[in-house]
Amino acid sequence: MTTLSAQTLTLPVADLGPENPLPPLRGHRDLHRVENLDALPPDLAENIRYGGLRSVLPCLDQDGYGRTLVEQPLPTLVLENDHLRATVLPTLGGRLYSLVHRPAGQELLYRNPVIQPANLALRNAWFAGGVEWNLGSTGHWTGTCSPLHAARVEGPDGRPVLRLWEWERSRNLVVQLDFWLPDGSDLLYVGVRIQNPSPDVVPAYWWSNIAVEQSPGTRVLVPADQAWRFGYGNKLDLVGVPEYEGIDLTYPMRHRRAVDFFFEPLPEQRPWIAAVDAEGNGLLQASTARLRGRKLFVWGEGRGGRRWQEWLSPGLQGPGYCEIQAGLARTQLEHLKLPGATSWTWLEAYGRLSVDPAIAHGPWNEARTGTDAVLADRVADLEEREQAWLGIADAKPGEQLAAGSGWGALELARTGWTVSAGTPFAESTMGERERAWLPVLHGEAPGAMDGTLVGWKDLLEAAEDSWLTWYHRGVARWFADDEAGAVEAWRRSGDNPWALRNLAVVTGDLAAYERATELLPELVPLVVEAVTAAVETEPERAGRILDRAPDDDQRIRLAKVRYLLRIGDGAGAERLLDEGIEPAGVREGENPLADYWRQAQALLGTDRPVPARYEFGMFGD
Repeated sequence: MTTLSAQTLTLPVADLGPENPLPPLRGHRDLHRVENLDALPPDLAENIRYGGLRSVLPCLDQDGYGRTLVEQPLPTLVLENDHLRATVLPTLGGRLYSLVHRPAGQELLYRNPVIQPANLALRNAWFAGGVEWNLGSTGHWTGTCSPLHAARVEGPDGRPVLRLWEWERSRNLVVQLDFWLPDGSDLLYVGVRIQNPSPDVVPAYWWSNIAVEQSPGTRVLVPADQAWRFGYGNKLDLVGVPEYEGIDLTYPMRHRRAVDFFFEPLPEQRPWIAAVDAEGNGLLQASTARLRGRKLFVWGEGRGGRRWQEWLSPGLQGPGYCEIQAGLARTQLEHLKLPGATSWTWLEAYGRLSVDPAIAHGPWNEARTGTDAVLADRVADLEEREQAWLGIADAKPGEQLAAGSGWGALELARTGWTVSAGTPFAESTMGERERAWLPVLHGEAPGAMDGTLVGWKDLLEAAEDSWLTWYHRGVARWFADDEAGAVEAWRRSGDNPWALRNLAVVTGDLAAYERATELLPELVPLVVEAVTAAVETEPERAGRILDRAPDDDQRIRLAKVRYLLRIGDGAGAERLLDEGIEPAGVREGENPLADYWRQAQALLGTDRPVPARYEFGMFGD
């Protein structure tokens, strides 16, 4: 019999720390730029051009984590029957952390033994492993390290369904995940709905990112003969499957460099993807037709790729993981147009797949068609299952199992929009952060320094004047592409570190940066920003800012290395690097420590090799 229970899982966890209060005005460098759009099919090019995100506002960055792992209990929600045990982390984006096939005792996902955030998501913090649900925009979604609402619902068969839901703030969309495990089923079904409660068309993006353990014998199987290759070189190229550059690209560990392959779906073919080991056993993911895209991602077996795997899973013993993924569009570089007051739904299925290894590892056409024949009967009823699930998708949640945020309730209070009864956002979910904005609805000044609600621009313009109102007006104006109006508002906000910092970012006024750090010297992200901005053109100013800064933070130490290199002190920079720096927030696609190490060696006239712990290059040795 299927059961649903709240349990606790104790793991080594690096604490997320506080959010960064500075609004992300510039955002992160996007690794997913495509420059050969004119060479692509028109619909693909159009979708890539559409819907880019200017900023994750009103969300703030989550960059306050470190790399100290401490054993701590994590709340989990466990759905299981005789065949499968699914473990979900409701406080961390609803991640499907583990899926165990009970008869075989086999973990079907890559189950990371630690929770170590790293700088890979739209808001910075992200962790590896399991199945991550990504809604909103290209990248790991804004809710990936945030809590979701969760409750028990009675399923179509009378068995418990685990429902999770939340408000995605950058697009004002509602995500709903219904985990359904019927009695006797060897497949876990996940019903997904994204609701657009507004009257306007909204860019929509969804990818289910599935981490699976890899080995030299792991092969990814998918119904495709072509794939769009993205090697982080700003181009999409259509390549054949499986042979590419002298290797079989469907074997993840044969790649040296990080790479994406977005498989071109065959017409009239049910979408599915699987990863099986040398014996033909592994994970199957299939879906109804709306979720058409499928992808393989590998870190690559080069030095930098292996370093990233170790960075994400400290103490890693095995060969790590690759990702098989499923999305709304053909590639992750696209956004689709979700009409106003509209919902999109689909059903995903996850379970164990066993294929004769002679078929799974045979010639490609035989491997994909033979695998399709093996799984066909198991997923033939997905459309019927989806219709059955839709019969309870609007059912009011029962027993509350976890609490998410109150942002959805606040936005509904502002807009008057309606959402499904199955995903309620009650006023009681609002906490202190959300309630601080309620006065703006009545023409009063906001009561919080929190991330600006940029969608409230008109209300902020009409609100009572105060230094904080002018500050938030400036952020909302900047988000609306009114830079001159933003600058005016921040200047009217006065001599406070928040407005001064924003002026510095937008105008390049380094004196404003320095004054902001004088007023708030203990805010590490501000200090690092200011030093980074000043070090190349005004190193003396950067030195003064560093003199006032705390010196026990890894981010400050890294900024100091850059400063020492700029003033020609190679010995000082080398000394700090030799002592050891662990920049928790090193960004995917960047390799700063290796670059700084080489610069120090050049200044010293020496040629010590880059230590392995400083090598994060994803794109080759």
